[in-house]
Amino acid sequence: MKTASCPKCQSMSIIKSGIINNRQRFRCKNCNYNFTVNKIGKKIDSYYVTKSLQLFLEGLSYREIERIIGVSHVTVSNWVKEYKIKRALQSDYHPSYKIYSHEELISYLKNKSNIIGAGMVITELGDKFMLIKWERFKD
Repeated sequence: MKTASCPKCQSMSIIKSGIINNRQRFRCKNCNYNFTVNKIGKKIDSYYVTKSLQLFLEGLSYREIERIIGVSHVTVSNWVKEYKIKRALQSDYHPSYKIYSHEELISYLKNKSNIIGAGMVITELGDKFMLIKWERFKD
């Protein structure tokens, strides 16, 4: 049998604590957290958590991140609160984003008028690339 660890604090100090829905329940001696080995619910890959937080820091809204990553905007908001992420306020710049394939990205970057006068970040997004570009608001 594989030894379980606490999903909350990763401690190996656990004891059996009854049976719930025909599954063994455990309790952590360190943090008193109750859990079952086969926890119900889906776990989101840490890659998507990291990408969501990066996109938030780049200035995208929760709803934009939801459309891109495919994770609920509420979940993204909870991650931002959980990891205490703060972004700098810059009112004179506005980010826009586009998703490109490798060939489309190369073609876009070859045109110098697309890259002059703006800041940009290119990040991998699965098999595509996301280009986030900041331009000054025109008054």
